[in-house]
Amino acid sequence: MKKTHIVLLLLVVISLSVIISVFADFSTYETFSSASKQPGKTYYVIGMLQKDKEMEYDPKKDPNHFIFYAKDKAGNLNKVIFNGEKPRDIEKSEQIVMMGFQDGSTFHCSRIQMKCPSKYKKDMVAVGSSS
Repeated sequence: MKKTHIVLLLLVVISLSVIISVFADFSTYETFSSASKQPGKTYYVIGMLQKDKEMEYDPKKDPNHFIFYAKDKAGNLNKVIFNGEKPRDIEKSEQIVMMGFQDGSTFHCSRIQMKCPSKYKKDMVAVGSSS
C-alpha cells in the first residue's frame, strides 16, 4: 500500500470514530421508571400534565420554581420540579416533553416542550435556569 492510502484510511477511521462518539450520546424518549434506574443522567420523558393534581407556582416567592404532576406513556405518575417560570397555557397542552433527571421519586426538569392540540400553533418551548 502506498503511504497516501494508509493516511487516507486513517483519516476515514478517525472521522468515523468522531461521528459515532458525537451521535452515541443522543437521548431517546424514556419513562420515569427507566430514568430512575440511572439517577442524575439526563433523559427526555414524554408525558401528560395531570390537571387533577395540585400545581405549585408562586411567582412572588420564586418565579423559577414550578411543581406539577405528569403521567408518562407507561402510565407512571411522577412529581416534576421545573426550574423556570410556569409555561403559559401548559394546561392546554396535549403532551409535554420534559428534559431532566430523576432524583428519587421526583423528576427535576430543566426544559419543557409543549405539544399543542391545534395544528395551527407551533410547539412551545420553556427553558428553565441551570440550577
